[in-house]
Amino acid sequence: MAAPVGNRAAGALLVPLLAGAVVAVVLGVYGSLHTPTGVAVNVAGFSSAQSVKAWLATVVVVLALVQLVSALAMYGKCRGAAPAWVAPVHRWSGRLAFLVSIPVALHCLYALGFQAFDTRVLLHSLLGCFFYGVFVAKMLLLRKDGAPAWTLPVVGGLVFTALVGLWLSASLWFFTWSGLTF
Repeated sequence: MAAPVGNRAAGALLVPLLAGAVVAVVLGVYGSLHTPTGVAVNVAGFSSAQSVKAWLATVVVVLALVQLVSALAMYGKCRGAAPAWVAPVHRWSGRLAFLVSIPVALHCLYALGFQAFDTRVLLHSLLGCFFYGVFVAKMLLLRKDGAPAWTLPVVGGLVFTALVGLWLSASLWFFTWSGLTF
């Protein structure tokens, strides 16, 4: 006798969501236990590591907006059928966003660690862990047979929402206090 459809869908979601949860918790625990170094990423031409982080995070958010628009086109939420180039743009903007996010995440995790000295910083630390956890879940769900059709848009929306929250709680805060300086 075949398993009911609901059980297969739950089974298809279990491993990706569990893996994402493990990643989020491991990042949080490592960030809490690791002694922050103060510096991890700095690029010539920028005034500080914080400036590098804020600008790279801004590039990631712009690429995430490309992800959002291209996903809406692929899911038929824009006028007409999506052109053939939309799917490759979606994939490549996602890959670039992930690659550009790595130095930002390394700086946050290695140089600053998981911190909670005020609400903004606690929210940023939690969102950072959540972002990479839900990102792992999304990547694992991409090719997962049996996952409900709604799963990828919901998880992708969570990735986007977490990323925007990260940007608002750090980059926008930085730009508000220091201006749009390099």
